[in-house]
Amino acid sequence: MSEPLREQLTLEPIADAPEVGRWLSALEDGRRETLRELETVTAEMLDWRTDAPLNSIGTLLYHIALIEADWLLDDIQGRDHYPDWLNEILPYPDRDGTGALIRVDDQPLSRHLDRLGRVRSFVLDELKPMSVLDFHTVRARQCYDVSPAWVVHHLLQHEAEHRSHIAWLRDSYRRG
Repeated sequence: MSEPLREQLTLEPIADAPEVGRWLSALEDGRRETLRELETVTAEMLDWRTDAPLNSIGTLLYHIALIEADWLLDDIQGRDHYPDWLNEILPYPDRDGTGALIRVDDQPLSRHLDRLGRVRSFVLDELKPMSVLDFHTVRARQCYDVSPAWVVHHLLQHEAEHRSHIAWLRDSYRRG
């Protein structure tokens, strides 16, 4: 009698430099968790907001993609502008004049998922060739110094926090 397949909870490197590859594998694991939370999200849930001043699931998904692209391009690579294709899928700024996240409504889940996937592929393509030394090299930016390793750590935490918010909104919608 054969044993049932066991779930493997490991971080296998997905880049040439094993340390970099494990961090990127952690990013991918976090994204799988986000996608799992979205499996039962309906079209009606995407733009729904509670009575409290909270964001919608759609707005949070846009924000996750935008922040991931911004940390890569601005903070790791020091670029002044986004490639045209990225401007097309991320046409809105992060925040409005009051500091609130820009509302991103009337977009199907498939569009949000495509955006998240395209940004993640870009991030992985840019970071996979990085050496361990470069991954830990601090970049001087206008207001702070930052390493790519810290950026990946921050992106993991950022998405996890918003994933919890997304799950709460989804579950609140069901109860409402």
